[in-house]
Amino acid sequence: MAATLTRERIRSGSARRARSGSAWRRALTRNLRAHGFLAGALLCFVLFTWYPMVREIVMSFQRVHHGATTWVGLANYRQITADPGFWSAWRNTLLFTAVALVFGFVMPFGSAIVINELRHAQGYLRILVYLPVMLPPVAGILLFKYFMDPGYGLFNQILHAVHLPTSSWLASKDTAMPSLVLVSTWGNMGSATLVYLAALQGIPGELYEAAELDGANLWQRIRHVTVPQTRLILSLMLMLQVVATMQMFTESFVLTGGGPEGSTTTVVYLLYDYAFNYDKFNTAAALGVIMLLVLGFFSALYLWLERRGRED
Repeated sequence: MAATLTRERIRSGSARRARSGSAWRRALTRNLRAHGFLAGALLCFVLFTWYPMVREIVMSFQRVHHGATTWVGLANYRQITADPGFWSAWRNTLLFTAVALVFGFVMPFGSAIVINELRHAQGYLRILVYLPVMLPPVAGILLFKYFMDPGYGLFNQILHAVHLPTSSWLASKDTAMPSLVLVSTWGNMGSATLVYLAALQGIPGELYEAAELDGANLWQRIRHVTVPQTRLILSLMLMLQVVATMQMFTESFVLTGGGPEGSTTTVVYLLYDYAFNYDKFNTAAALGVIMLLVLGFFSALYLWLERRGRED
């Protein structure tokens, strides 16, 4: 009897060990597969994001002369900051960022509120708002370049038809930057509108019903319900739009070529000039590092303000 019980315990223990080993092998295979996919994504991230960033920082302290690379310390930084175009490009960039935020931040939020308030045709309006995002960016910009042509452009034809003075649009220092803001806002507001709309539809309807019972009008509901409930997404989108607008390049490159008289030359456009027109890749790398530090400062400021807001 005792021998039989001993054999049963041995068989039971062996079966448990076999099941445990099988489960361990299945878990190992599953984890190896998951980590394999993760390693591929991480490798792409390192090769196409971190390596170029580190390489840019290294290049900013070097200079290439007749194929020989030498370390020059801060010489590239001194050269770029001594260029008057550097400060002009920063003024243009900050001006574009400020004006683009006024329209590119407020207009999508307002559009989302209007669509959210409607009871019908929300799907059609979402498609209509998002259509510019579906177009290739350069195609949409070239379309506006045709519209803004001083001679046969659609915008001047409309102004002439209603007996209003026409504009030089992209050929004038006074209107070139507002024209770029118009094109940028038209091309990018679709994505922001849908993000805001998703945030608005996540607000409990009971809050609006309570506000209506208290006699709140539309503006009061927006001020006391909508904005507080979407504060997090609003602050995040503000930070993302600051980063995006400060890196504006395509509109300036396609529409104005940095002109007229450098009035639309942004920091990124100046970086392009140094790298591909002046063949000074190391100086362009120094300018890129300066841009990285400025955007890093804004990102750190945003995170600090968010942390302060959560603590309060």
